[in-house]
Amino acid sequence: MKDIIEMGTISSRGQIAIPTTIRKKLNLKEGQKVLFLLEDDTLLMKKVTRMTFAELTKPLRKAARKAGLKEIDVPNIIHRFRKKKR
Repeated sequence: MKDIIEMGTISSRGQIAIPTTIRKKLNLKEGQKVLFLLEDDTLLMKKVTRMTFAELTKPLRKAARKAGLKEIDVPNIIHRFRKKKR
């Protein structure tokens, strides 16, 4: 992806308008959520995308299959884990 560098201005209320070229490139719409990460003097803003439950849990299901874990095993694993925590 080609880098886009734009300058913005902070309003008296602390608001910053995201430049049009960046909004279009990221397909950002009104009301969409963004994530801010501050590290030293660098502020990173990331577009937040919604994922379905199936998309979110896909890596977990894949790891469970790889480990040979079945759904029927889960309650016993939970009970053993809780017992260790006590």
